[in-house]
Amino acid sequence: MQIQIDLENKIKSIFKKVLDIKESEIVPGAKLDESLGIDSTEMVEISVAIKKELGLPLKDNELKKTQSFNEIVTVLKSKGGTTGGTGTHSCGCCGH
Repeated sequence: MQIQIDLENKIKSIFKKVLDIKESEIVPGAKLDESLGIDSTEMVEISVAIKKELGLPLKDNELKKTQSFNEIVTVLKSKGGTTGGTGTHSCGCCGH
């Protein structure tokens, strides 16, 4: 449970940087396009920032299909999203 909360906080932080919004505007179940006005260009920026900050192996359009903040969290958890910082991963080789 703690890992999911930390992952959510990291993603919220990325959203705040990329979109220049307040954390209170990020509603987990709300539609990204309707509630935050995110367009396809901003989704690309979010994807790039997530790859860079979390070091996760995302394909270019992988998050494009997501409709809500919760869906992004789910996708990243399936990719091994952890609480670590930049460049961390869940390979089992180094304790991250």
